[in-house]
Amino acid sequence: MAAETRELKPVLVFDSGIGGLTVLREARVLMPERGFVYVADDAGFPYGDWEEEPLKARIVALFRELIDTYDPEAVVVACNTAFTLAGADLRAAFPGMRFIGTVPAIKPAAERTRSGLVSVLATPGTVKRAYTRDLIQSFATQCHVRLVGSQNLARMAEAYIRGEAVSDQDVLSEITPCFVESEGRRTDIVVLACTHYPFMANVFRRLAPWPVDWLDPAEAIARQARRLVPVVEGAEHPDGFDLAVFTSGNPDFSTRRLMQGFGLRVG
Repeated sequence: MAAETRELKPVLVFDSGIGGLTVLREARVLMPERGFVYVADDAGFPYGDWEEEPLKARIVALFRELIDTYDPEAVVVACNTAFTLAGADLRAAFPGMRFIGTVPAIKPAAERTRSGLVSVLATPGTVKRAYTRDLIQSFATQCHVRLVGSQNLARMAEAYIRGEAVSDQDVLSEITPCFVESEGRRTDIVVLACTHYPFMANVFRRLAPWPVDWLDPAEAIARQARRLVPVVEGAEHPDGFDLAVFTSGNPDFSTRRLMQGFGLRVG
């Protein structure tokens, strides 16, 4: 039994920054026996500022190193921008690895909406991606879907998560385009299509011009990971995990403190 526990491979959770902690939080609940390696590509953050081809090359190169170093059981790409851009390339480059992706939750939003007005709050990169348009064509043709690409909200969320002050007016200016009124109907669902955004959901609710369902995909991503990661009977959470890795190699004090609050040792 002890040998089996030692051999249990970790699950690697990847994001451009610290927003993927929303997914890690849910995944730990469903996979308590697994160790986790949380990787933040803070040296490349924010991904929304990148051109597509250089970013795709960066992500694939990073994963070549990460998979070789940590030999994970599975990889959760907890970043809409990264997965909608590079998910197919990652699966082609590493065919033996299980990848669990993060894509805008357009299908469940289309199933739940009553008004037929849905907004997708994302980064500019996710908004312009053909993958996102294909999801709308496949699952939401009966709805009016507004794509809102926020240039600044991921940065605001990073600051907010670290305990820094964020202006209500600045946040409101980013989320206001999500709220549409048309022929007596109003937006009733906003898809949070960046894993940073759920950390600010209470702020969004407080500032919203009317109540909506803020759709957070973190739990669904964690459930999919649990389906793909083998359950090992009798296994216990391994010593030495959980680990947080920053590609800059130099996270600041507030980030280190945040990682400790999540039970992560900064490596």
